[in-house]
Amino acid sequence: MKKLKVALFGTGFVANIHMESYNRFVHTVDVVAVYGRNMANTQKFAKEHNIPACYDDMEKLLREEEVDMVDICLPNYLHHTAGMLAARNNKHIVMEKPLCLTLEEADEMIAECKKRNLKFMYAEELCFAPKYERVRALVESGAVGKVYMLKQGEKHNGPHSPWFYKKETAGGGALMDLGCHAMAWFRWMTKNNPVKTVFADMKTVLHDTDVDDNTVTIVEFENGVIGVAENSWARHGGMDDRIEIHGTHGVSYADLFQGNSALTYSTEGYDYAAEKAGATTGWTFTMYDEVFNQGYPQELAHFADCVLNDKEPLVTAEDGRAALEMIYAAYESARTGQKVALPFHKKVKYPIELWLGN
Repeated sequence: MKKLKVALFGTGFVANIHMESYNRFVHTVDVVAVYGRNMANTQKFAKEHNIPACYDDMEKLLREEEVDMVDICLPNYLHHTAGMLAARNNKHIVMEKPLCLTLEEADEMIAECKKRNLKFMYAEELCFAPKYERVRALVESGAVGKVYMLKQGEKHNGPHSPWFYKKETAGGGALMDLGCHAMAWFRWMTKNNPVKTVFADMKTVLHDTDVDDNTVTIVEFENGVIGVAENSWARHGGMDDRIEIHGTHGVSYADLFQGNSALTYSTEGYDYAAEKAGATTGWTFTMYDEVFNQGYPQELAHFADCVLNDKEPLVTAEDGRAALEMIYAAYESARTGQKVALPFHKKVKYPIELWLGN
């Protein structure tokens, strides 16, 4: 069986998740090399994950190693540099969230990949998370009727690494770090319906930082659906990630980390809730596949399949750019106290400067 040869850029928290996913679930891939900014850490990472080669120079890795795809799990400020380098070396790309710091960087990477006919894939795992995908299937089947509101929230008490708290390296705070999930998931659920306006409120309430750590963002789509995103680095007690889908015939709630089902109310009923559940009208606990809870293995297997078999990826860099543009508008809205219409054209060095008024 032909295997996709992958170079992993990064040795941090998300890089470890990707490696666990590859090793346990994605058997069409061989990770043959890893890049890290600190050689001692990179060597330790390579040994832990049985990666044959390790580098502290991205360009040297791409010059010396035979790879088909680069999986980029670096801090936000390095995404553009790594993406352009990979593209100019004719490598397909998987980019972790957020896509990059600015819309200009996004456009440049997208253009370079298009010019070279490369796959450029945006790693939004909520589009693959089995529990959330089970809820999307309910929506597609008509279980909750016509959807009028979507809610997604991700909250915890702050990231692992110092660079997240600096505008120069992260581009923004909780909205950039967590809100990008909500923006991409709203578009996923609405089949990429165009965004009409974005309204946001944000504050820094807990951390000593110049970026936002608690935000609420309201996205208005042209089809009338409202998306409400709640994102926070000020929530104590660990990770909280959940969705709500509100429709004219019902509602469904799902918590990514707690429970093994989605709580659903349907006036019409739907295909299947759980073994021996009987009727699916009223309140039911909708089961999902517990094996691949967060969607990382599914998205990476899908991206590998796209490269191996020349398929169009379900989640592309354009989707990452669209989510980034919504984040821009949210920062601007938080500063002005007004809805901000898309498309958004104001240029800044870092998105959070729109909120800070720099």
